[in-house]
Amino acid sequence: MSKKIDKEIVLKGIPAAPGIAMGQAFLLDQQDFIVTERQILPEEVTIEIARFEEAVSHTKYEIQGVKDKIIAQVGGLDAQIFDAHLLVLEDCMLIDEVKKRIRDNKCGAECAFSFVLHRYVSIFDKIQDEYIKERSSDVTDVGRRVLKHLMGESRLHDFESLQGEIIIVAHDISPSDAVTMYSKKILSFLTDVGGRTAHTAIIAKSLGVPAVLGLKDATLRVSNQDFLIVDGRKGVVIINPSDSTKRLYSKEKEKIAQYEGAILNTRDVPAETVDGHHLGLMANFEIRGEIPGVKKYGAEGIGLYRTEFFYMNRMDLPTEEEQYQDYKKIAEEMNPHMVIIRTLDLGGDKFLSSIQLPKEMAPFLGSRAIRLCLEEPEIFRTQLRAILRASAHGNVGMMYPMIAGPGELRAANGILKGVKQRLREKGVPFNENMPVGVMIEVPAAVMTAELLAKEASFFSIGTNDLIQYSLAVDRTNEKMAQFYEPAHPGVLRLIRRTINAAHDAGIKVSVCGEMASDPTLAMILMGLGVDSLSMSPSSIPQIKRAVRSLKFASIEEFAKQALRLSTGQEVEEYMINEIQKIVPDFYTYEA
Repeated sequence: MSKKIDKEIVLKGIPAAPGIAMGQAFLLDQQDFIVTERQILPEEVTIEIARFEEAVSHTKYEIQGVKDKIIAQVGGLDAQIFDAHLLVLEDCMLIDEVKKRIRDNKCGAECAFSFVLHRYVSIFDKIQDEYIKERSSDVTDVGRRVLKHLMGESRLHDFESLQGEIIIVAHDISPSDAVTMYSKKILSFLTDVGGRTAHTAIIAKSLGVPAVLGLKDATLRVSNQDFLIVDGRKGVVIINPSDSTKRLYSKEKEKIAQYEGAILNTRDVPAETVDGHHLGLMANFEIRGEIPGVKKYGAEGIGLYRTEFFYMNRMDLPTEEEQYQDYKKIAEEMNPHMVIIRTLDLGGDKFLSSIQLPKEMAPFLGSRAIRLCLEEPEIFRTQLRAILRASAHGNVGMMYPMIAGPGELRAANGILKGVKQRLREKGVPFNENMPVGVMIEVPAAVMTAELLAKEASFFSIGTNDLIQYSLAVDRTNEKMAQFYEPAHPGVLRLIRRTINAAHDAGIKVSVCGEMASDPTLAMILMGLGVDSLSMSPSSIPQIKRAVRSLKFASIEEFAKQALRLSTGQEVEEYMINEIQKIVPDFYTYEA
């Protein structure tokens, strides 16, 4: 009897962490506890409430242990996601509702808690916003831990039994599960649910393993020990690949390994064209754990330090000292390279738990970024004090997000001036000449760029939002993806106008959006005249290779011709063809 040949199956999900992994699947059982209704006598109510309180106490201790572990391994900011778990256990409404159900229904603690838990999760699941919806995994993870203690289970998952190099496949992976697997040989994470903002994506990047999320039914289509290929760059998973597919991806892995090995040889080489024109290549940055990657890939500094992680997934506001210590350490570690800190950019698709803001019909057009800071000046002043104090310890710059015109810039600078004066009065050292720039992210800022340039130290073009607002496309809506055109002629003209206004005023201009990470689009930006690009650190070598392979005169001509084309697709096709004429193998490997 001939052996059954499994047919190759290709799944497509959301690319969450780059790289290629090949290995056996390990299907992670979520171990949802089966809770049966258990009636109790009136005199047992007190006992059941005590059991519930004890389970909550044990769970708090357990989560704090997980948090301490991740602090020791990858730093404090990654560990802040567990503050959200602890806050669930301190939710008075949830705790009181469970106790009330035990009293009123005369049911066991596990029954009452399970009922309330599922009600909370169902509320989260009905919310359309992706970021809030994904927080249901926090509640579910905490709930499983409490039920574990109530039902006497020894562990949630038998991670000690994990042997060899495996690819984890799960409906969802909680942050605490991922941290528990730090010491294991995990090749990749795959989940049915989740997106780029999921905690699993954050932890996968910290671990340096490929991840594909939002696969919908991977747990139904993958069996234990199936051989899988995971392409985290494209969000592709191949189940039971053919021999030819295995060979193809094996060669791709070798190519990536060779490419990454060559990175060390180019790390200290400048991004300079054949005819001697230099382009600054800097890194986008969020957490201290990324510093080794910033240095490994040869970034010339940090062009965009996003500070939102300080404020998200917590119910309290970060203190001045907490922020100062982190900014200071990063400035010291990167010195003498520049670190440009973007002031708080919350709202839109990023939420602040510690301030109850009214729900908005169009959050991207509401109270966000600099508007929120001007509405909450004390929060803004706290951050400004921390940034100014850190400026005494390195090469620190600062920029305001979402400035629409000179009025907002002057209002922000007015608050900054007051903060500086108070620091002087207290004798607190800071860099009096710290550069203060403006992010150009809305068409109104482009149209007033020549006015803004008179009052700003530099410009940084945030192309993600500039594209969104100029093309009227919600960049978080997957259905609108086909309309999100970075190379749209209108977008290119807005960028060119901004660059010209900056240079006419004698200030420099950078681009820190995703356009900067694309080698084709990066060459257009360079041709339009940008002074520097800021991107994901791993994208730097590819961009540097493009710069060092071409003449600046050619790049300028490419951009000039691109501006004469009618669609974004035409622009990208033209650029690819022109670059390949000069560097035939340029697109053979893309990070």
